[in-house]
Amino acid sequence: MSMSRTAVAAIALSTILVAAACGSEPPPPPAAAGGGVAVDTATAGTLTGRMTFIGTPPVPQTLRMAGDPACSTGTGSPSDAVLIDANGGIQNVFVHVKDGLDSKYSFPTPTDTVVLDQVGCRYVPRVLGLRVGQPLDVVNSDDTFHNVHGMPSANVEFNEGQPVQGMRTTRTFPIPEVMVRFKCNVHSWMAAYVGVVAHPYFAVSASDGSFTVAGLPPGTYTIEAWHERFGTQTRQVTIAERGTAEVAFSFAAAASSN
Repeated sequence: MSMSRTAVAAIALSTILVAAACGSEPPPPPAAAGGGVAVDTATAGTLTGRMTFIGTPPVPQTLRMAGDPACSTGTGSPSDAVLIDANGGIQNVFVHVKDGLDSKYSFPTPTDTVVLDQVGCRYVPRVLGLRVGQPLDVVNSDDTFHNVHGMPSANVEFNEGQPVQGMRTTRTFPIPEVMVRFKCNVHSWMAAYVGVVAHPYFAVSASDGSFTVAGLPPGTYTIEAWHERFGTQTRQVTIAERGTAEVAFSFAAAASSN
């Protein structure tokens, strides 16, 4: 059953009031942290790897979108929370250097904007990464009302309505946090996850489960892989000068999947 214009307007107004009360702008982006030394690209190495699933992949839940005609496909759509290809590769695993990076290195804050879009009443992409202080634009590309609810634990929570197609919300996160959950208070199935890190050494696994993290200075690192349903795993790897190291992560089924 679709919402009337009056109901949409009421939701929009209440959301704006909530945003005004608890969605204050976060602090300005911090200056680049660290000891002021740039990574020597001539000696840097590369980390590659793949995320794979063990066992029979879980069956995706069918999303019930019929409540909003702007979202409904008529026959329902499978959830994109778990995406596993025919060879067991897992998409949307966030991988990053968790520990081992020398504090002498500094990394200027990027000024380019990362976009989290809302298309077909889904967040696109579902999983992404960005740097501390880097702008994030959350865009409403749908002809319907969305509510952007960022739910960090270390950073500032915000809750902002986007009743008009083309609206955007711009935010920065001054504190590293893996992961920041996003949801839509209007469409309960919508979810996204953002990894906020203080350095450029992170990636999101592709549709075949593969990933690459380039430009790592030589050293030994703890690498963490995170998936919203399958949890986290860590591996230790050593990067030699101009070398390439490979690491593999294997996940099994969780208790439930959506």
